[in-house]
Amino acid sequence: MIMKCKSLKIKICGMKFNIQEISDFLPDFMGFIFYPNSPRFVGIDFLIPKLKKKVFKTGVFVNESEKNVLKISQKNQLDFIQLHGTESPFYCEKLFKKRLKLIKAFRIDDFFSFKNVVDYIPFCTYFLFDNNTINYGGSGKKFCWEKLDEYNFKIPFFLSGGIGIKDFDKIKNFSHSKIFGIDINSRFEIFPGKKDDIALNTFIKKNKRIMKYFVDKNGYYGEFGGAFIPEMLHHNITELQDQYKKFITSFEFQKLYKKILKNYAGRPTPLFFCKKYSDKYKAKIYLKREDLNHTGSHKINNSIGQALLAKQLGKKKIIAETGAGQHGVATATTCALMNLECIIFMGETDIHRQYTNVLRMKSLGAKVIPVCSGDKTLKDAVNEAIRYWISHPESYYLIGSTVGPHPYPQMVADIQSIISEEIKIQLKEKEGSSFPNYVVACIGGGSNAAGSFYHFLDNDSVNLVAVEAAGLGVNTKKTAASIHCGSRGILHGSMTMLLQNEDGQVLPAHSISAGLDYPGIGPMFANLFVKKRVNFLHSTDEEALQAGYELTRLEGIIPALESSHALAALKNIPFKKMDVVVVTLSGRGDKDINVYDKFFTKFSGDEQNT
Repeated sequence: MIMKCKSLKIKICGMKFNIQEISDFLPDFMGFIFYPNSPRFVGIDFLIPKLKKKVFKTGVFVNESEKNVLKISQKNQLDFIQLHGTESPFYCEKLFKKRLKLIKAFRIDDFFSFKNVVDYIPFCTYFLFDNNTINYGGSGKKFCWEKLDEYNFKIPFFLSGGIGIKDFDKIKNFSHSKIFGIDINSRFEIFPGKKDDIALNTFIKKNKRIMKYFVDKNGYYGEFGGAFIPEMLHHNITELQDQYKKFITSFEFQKLYKKILKNYAGRPTPLFFCKKYSDKYKAKIYLKREDLNHTGSHKINNSIGQALLAKQLGKKKIIAETGAGQHGVATATTCALMNLECIIFMGETDIHRQYTNVLRMKSLGAKVIPVCSGDKTLKDAVNEAIRYWISHPESYYLIGSTVGPHPYPQMVADIQSIISEEIKIQLKEKEGSSFPNYVVACIGGGSNAAGSFYHFLDNDSVNLVAVEAAGLGVNTKKTAASIHCGSRGILHGSMTMLLQNEDGQVLPAHSISAGLDYPGIGPMFANLFVKKRVNFLHSTDEEALQAGYELTRLEGIIPALESSHALAALKNIPFKKMDVVVVTLSGRGDKDINVYDKFFTKFSGDEQNT
């Protein structure tokens, strides 16, 4: 499932005791029940104490008279009125005309029809969906959340019913374009009306911490991101921003996307335990085998997702950039599958060193355009793709990494989150826990690292390690380590960290791996570096070649040169015995076999001489 990762609004309902204490935790809404039959009934004459600023006071009523609702609302200066009974649309209309903001609750079961909400839409700010029980809420029981796939109206909703602290991951993974917040009550209580302050504080902090690492409504990850674009592309980018989340979180997209991933791309990819590697590094080393996807890398996840979006937008021509050729092959493959025209921009340097992938792209019907400007590598391919897009705005630019103007970094990260989603499920089966001690991934722009880290970002017990391409070394001018050697600047439409001189001119990057030969990093990772959530290491060309050779001989797996950088960093991580370590093998090494062959021949010869 593609995760709609955001900080949801939190409404704490059933408040009666320790009100000020809970208010200090700054929930978004606090609910007070004015229903006499509830064990959390505060009393008709109750006066809500002063809450912290920006905490909305919500009065909860069940089939109460209009007169009493108005009286209590005025007395307590309520921000919202929650109607949890069988109130009619006509009743809601009367309160609405009194300028009261309404939250209408509906009790959901397998037989509920969302047609029942239609007549309430003109009068409600939010809906609340709760479990269908004899009493009006507070049951501590859930309904089947999949039922909400049937809800497709414009009013945002609160999710309610039996939500506890152990449900955080389930909520985080729940995807619906109209979910606004969660309503929590009995599962966070010591007794009715008395909230567990420790559990609530933990839950609220965990929820709000998500936004430290993910994009805000303006397209920024902290100080990084944004959309620095020419006027000619404004319509295209605005269209993407408006349509992306609506489509990608829809039931129709989710169903089709998962079907294609399973039956065409070959997901889920295996999580392979490396016994010899584990013995060598004194830890439990697993490889997430993205190299076993159709087309040989993680790139197919993104190309399928974005191609479906392009078709939804009515686009018939796809343009893309590629460095190592894996994104180009994945895009060409997807376009062949979906009957879309495909144009791939690729640096002339990369064409020579990844020629087998060029042949694959052409065989699939793509037009490969050599880029002869600049260093003739990935950066220049992106430049040319953007130039083409400006003059051909009717096309769809399918960016392959977490780079570019908003919403591309978010979009690619969301789509690639399938990687860490699977890791959690597979680790639970193999190790009894969904959370490893370490997740390690190579990083250029950041797509495979984003997918590998996504579902672990909020759990500080998981060490996240991103490995940059150091090239000939971070102390030389032949490097692609933009975190270690770069500074803040704008590259390809977003504020990020990049290699540049004192005048702001982008410097050439160098890496033996074409997929990491890029002078910048995605804004998501620039923010994660500043927030110190991810540890950034680096591996040289030589170290990557040695690591690729080692995996080939020890485990019989030839990794892509990009992935070999992640493997090379293992020797620099202080593992403890029995640490569980997941390394994402982002692609297979077929495309790099000519480079490997020269090194393997030399390395084998050196070994024999020794």
